[in-house]
Amino acid sequence: MTDAAETAGIAGTADRTGGAAGGSPPGGSAESAVVSAGGRGEPMVPEQRPLAVIDVDGVVADVRHRLRFLRARPGDWEAFFAAAPADPPLTEGVELVHRLARDHEVVWLTGRPERSRAATWRWLGEQGLPLGELRMRPDDDRRPARVFKRAELRQLGTRRQVAVVVDDDPAVVDLLRADGWPVLRAEWLAYESTLGNAQESEGRT
Repeated sequence: MTDAAETAGIAGTADRTGGAAGGSPPGGSAESAVVSAGGRGEPMVPEQRPLAVIDVDGVVADVRHRLRFLRARPGDWEAFFAAAPADPPLTEGVELVHRLARDHEVVWLTGRPERSRAATWRWLGEQGLPLGELRMRPDDDRRPARVFKRAELRQLGTRRQVAVVVDDDPAVVDLLRADGWPVLRAEWLAYESTLGNAQESEGRT
């Protein structure tokens, strides 16, 4: 279990493979948190808090009511995302994010398409969740979620310390753990193969 997971009292499965606690994966580097003035080394901003990178669907948002749109092939992705504003919040995930937000900066990393940004912001605000950076998949991006999120994390890790990643998708979790990221799998909502198969074959979330 990661140090962040232990501190937050997380009920889930976290793993870290190598590297310093809460650091970037092997081969990565975290940007210095102190900015100096004129090269004199004088601190200008306080030390940045480490990042907690959190998925949305299946972590804080209950998607079960809209999985019916994906059970046919091809899935009706427009209807799937259009129904997202009606997602009930997942209590365990919401409470976890609030605990992490005490000493982490929250970054949302979701496979939802960019066109659903406004609805996603509104939903997060309605649940009282931190409105930190929201990283979303470009509308024309069809990569599997694990590939998209790996690329996004690598970008984040070049400039900031990523202390914990929370995701419910087993394929995402396995890949990121193999890369050395400190990952917690959200297990408070059973992961359905309907969504996993659609993600891998159609690359939409």
